[in-house]
Amino acid sequence: MLKTIKNYPRSVNLLLSATLVLTLAKAITFPYMVIYLSSHFALGISEVGLVIGSSLIVGSLLSVYGGFLVDRVNSYRLLLGLSLLFVLGFVGTLLARELWLFYSCLILINLAYAVIDIAVKAGFASLLPLDARSEVFSIKYTLTNIGYAVGPFLGAMVAKVDMSLPFVLSVLLGMGFFLLYWRWGDRSLATVDSAQKPVPFLAVGRVLLRDHRLVCFTLGGLLSAVVFGQFTAYLSQYLVTTSDAEYTYTVISAILTTNALLVIALQYVIGRQISHRHLSRWLLLGLAMFMVGVIGFALSTSVWWWVVSMAIFTVGEIIVFPAEYMFIDRIAPDHLRGMYYGAQNLSNLGAALGPVLCGLVLASLPAHYMFYMLAGFIVAGGLFYFIGASLKPRPDIPPSV
Repeated sequence: MLKTIKNYPRSVNLLLSATLVLTLAKAITFPYMVIYLSSHFALGISEVGLVIGSSLIVGSLLSVYGGFLVDRVNSYRLLLGLSLLFVLGFVGTLLARELWLFYSCLILINLAYAVIDIAVKAGFASLLPLDARSEVFSIKYTLTNIGYAVGPFLGAMVAKVDMSLPFVLSVLLGMGFFLLYWRWGDRSLATVDSAQKPVPFLAVGRVLLRDHRLVCFTLGGLLSAVVFGQFTAYLSQYLVTTSDAEYTYTVISAILTTNALLVIALQYVIGRQISHRHLSRWLLLGLAMFMVGVIGFALSTSVWWWVVSMAIFTVGEIIVFPAEYMFIDRIAPDHLRGMYYGAQNLSNLGAALGPVLCGLVLASLPAHYMFYMLAGFIVAGGLFYFIGASLKPRPDIPPSV
């Protein structure tokens, strides 16, 4: 992977650095958000969940408009502006004394991060040929997981000194990327022809709704994200309901380690094999791995069984994520890539709903019914994926909007 990265142009490596540095900045504070909200604003656990979950949902919804901006604004200026907003969001969380201000800053952080992610993916399409994109998407996802794996450990180290220091470190990392991109970023990088006539956001949205492939794939992503978006949250809920706290901690620690190590070790190796030619087969394989993993969770009676089930589940994750990116990359017109990737980001709504739906099932039905529900979401998501993959392009979607 390092050899491939060295061979990329500087513009691509700077986009990859955005993924690693800003994910790291976000992951440093995330594990301590619950403690920070509880201690500084005296919130209960359900109120903390509402603040964190709803800020993610609002940020994801607003990122669709961010995708529109990716298609309309010079990428250099947009990335600089968004990275500055990302930094200001963390500064605001550090200084906020009112809950509404802290909440607004959380939305700002989630929004800036989501739109930067869209701009990075659209930038890859502008800078690299079609046959090189599955590899760069896999590298990007590997770096994302490295950030989420390393971030909490860095946060834990500095939080021992002072609980506010993880936020300070996030500010420094965000500012570091801002200065890096300001100095060496490609000022001519653009994801769309600047000569195109500007068109209102709602008009572009209507065009996207006419692309039934995108609609089906967005719905498929949203439904399947219920299963893999926040699996640690719903598995923790299940284990707390069916066992004691000590066993829950042991299992969650083991499966988190398994997931992180496998993604970092295998994402590039497997992801680079995924091509546009056989996307449907790859998706089928990935969803089948999810199903086997969920069945394994339901039958697990020991820590080792949980680890094996998570290993299978993780291989599904490794396959599905780049396959999703590749499908959107394949169907998106060049001038609408930002909007298409923005629509794909709506799958975060499924990730936010997962723990809520699982909590409702665990509160009202026998615990193992949760896995029946998750299996149903895998099947439903798969159906929408394959309906979308089987549809032909709409001839009435214009080449420029």
